Amino acid sequence: MKRSPALLQQIKPLVLLLIKSIKKIIFYFMPRSQRNDNFIDKTFTVVADILLKLLPTSQREKQAFMYYRDGMSAQAEGEYAEALQNYYEAMRLEIDAYDRSYILYNIGLIHTSNGEHGRALEYYYQALERNPSLPSALNNIAVIYHYRGEQAIEKGQAEISQILFEKAADYWKEAIRLAPTNYIEAQNWLKMTGRE
Repeated sequence: MKRSPALLQQIKPLVLLLIKSIKKIIFYFMPRSQRNDNFIDKTFTVVADILLKLLPTSQREKQAFMYYRDGMSAQAEGEYAEALQNYYEAMRLEIDAYDRSYILYNIGLIHTSNGEHGRALEYYYQALERNPSLPSALNNIAVIYHYRGEQAIEKGQAEISQILFEKAADYWKEAIRLAPTNYIEAQNWLKMTGRE
């Protein structure tokens, strides 16, 4: 039975979300005494491989997803260089804009973790170009602008801090619009500062 491309595009994000969630579920619900990162990674890999075999996608798409999966696994272990290599390979192969947005977002996360906020912003913006409904990217941009605003205050640059805080507020408002039950701290900050 041949499946339509429209159906594939509807199924693919759900499967990606399912695969990303499996590792978290295993980690949180397994007793600490039985928890073993190697077991979790192996289970995650086995489930992802099964889903890849079942998905009616091209070999190129499967390879892109395998690199993405390996990148997520390396990133979760703090192996950022390895994660970046996998994400760049996934980007080389992946043609779907929606899927590319998540790869770019994860690259942004790594740069944020490394304190490379300028580079992180570039990747978050690229992710939003491909997927404007990505509240986590909007939130992370806001967090960086807020952080820079705090730094400006420490340097005695009150005007610059206000500009940066306004940018943070704009991105948080959009993130909250897309995900109203998330980002409670940002919602509180917006209320406390009169920026809601």
